[in-house]
Order: sequence, then structure tokens, then C-alpha cells
Amino acid sequence: MYYLQTKASFDAAHFLWKYEGKCRNIHGHRWNVVAKIKSQELEQEGQTRGMVVDFGNLKKDLKLLCDYFDHSLIYETGSLKAETVAALQNEDFHLEEVSFRPTAENFAYYFHKKLTDLGYAVHCVEVYETPNNCAVYEEE
Repeated sequence: MYYLQTKASFDAAHFLWKYEGKCRNIHGHRWNVVAKIKSQELEQEGQTRGMVVDFGNLKKDLKLLCDYFDHSLIYETGSLKAETVAALQNEDFHLEEVSFRPTAENFAYYFHKKLTDLGYAVHCVEVYETPNNCAVYEEE
């Protein structure tokens, strides 16, 4: 089996709604996303002959997915009052609403699914909230 790995990052704030602890407050992270792609065979023809995929394309696609969240406040649907969202939007803040609790675990799944939808054979995705703490998602 061949494996390729690339990473990208984004800086964003979040909070955990209905959580008892420090993380219930808005705080930020440098989120590091590591994507691992797999293949039993290498491409046999064309520009990508001898490759699993073109690293340039993989890096570009992961960066685009991460850039979507960069320098934003990521919040779960229903976790903020409508007037709070409206006030933040009125101040031109970059807000990103997600349908899931914005945890490293859920982001690992999110990026795995997005890359899979783009046609990559994803082995796993690791999402680091801090340099020492990460969540990993891989399909069985």
C-alpha cells in the first residue's frame, strides 16, 4: 500500500455549546489538518505516472477546504441567538455555521468526507487543536 500525506492549517475560534468547562467560552486554535491518502497501485500513464495522486492537487484541495474556515468564528447551528449572529454579521465578522459540534473529532470526519467527495482515496484525517492533541477519523 502507498500512502501520501499532506497538511494544511487554519486559525479560527469556536466554543462548545452546552459544555461545562473552559471550552464553553469562545477561544481560538491553530487547527492543523493532516490528510493521508492511500492506493495499492500507482498511476501508469500520463503526467501522474508513478504517483498515487499529484501532490500539488492534493495540497491545493486541502488548503481550499481549510481556507474556508480561516480567521472565522465557527459555531454550531442553534448555539447563538439570532440577534447575536445578526450583531456579529453587522460588524462584518467572518462567521461559519456548522451543523455539528465543532470538535476536533467532528472536523476530522468533516475533512475526510470532503476529500472523499473530491475523489481521493482517504486513509485517515488527523485534526490537531493543539500541538499535542489530535483526533483521527478513518473508515473501517
